[in-house]
Amino acid sequence: MSSLNKVMLIGRLGQDPEVRYTQSNTAVATLNLATNERYRDSNGEYQDRTEWHRVVAWGRTAEVCQQYLTKGSLIYVEGPLQTREWEDNQGQKRYTTEVKALQMTMLDSRGGNGGGMGSAPSAPASNAASSAPSSESGVNKTVNLDDIDDDLPF
Repeated sequence: MSSLNKVMLIGRLGQDPEVRYTQSNTAVATLNLATNERYRDSNGEYQDRTEWHRVVAWGRTAEVCQQYLTKGSLIYVEGPLQTREWEDNQGQKRYTTEVKALQMTMLDSRGGNGGGMGSAPSAPASNAASSAPSSESGVNKTVNLDDIDDDLPF
């Protein structure tokens, strides 16, 4: 039987990314990402609940996080959930569960943390409604999927 370990989050950073480097000079960024849920309680009152997620990015993704992200930045993160184990100073085993960011997309409009989505994660073509972004020679353009011949047998 197959399995799937994939987390997709959209949220805001609770603080600036913390970046450190391994002995082999690989960048590692730690992000604290908040997601919010609004629901009605049994009295009909709106309640807000914030969930905090620990996210770790490696290599070039970590460097981009350090360069462009600050507290309050709105981002999309995708990757597997992983649990690490280590010993603290008293010799006690400690565990942490975190999202390993294989993909990170900045969603803020350019020039600030407020505002709407400047860019969004691209959806798979099978889920796209009527158009999908395409890039040709570095220029973004829109392709109408209704104009594409469908040669798929299903």
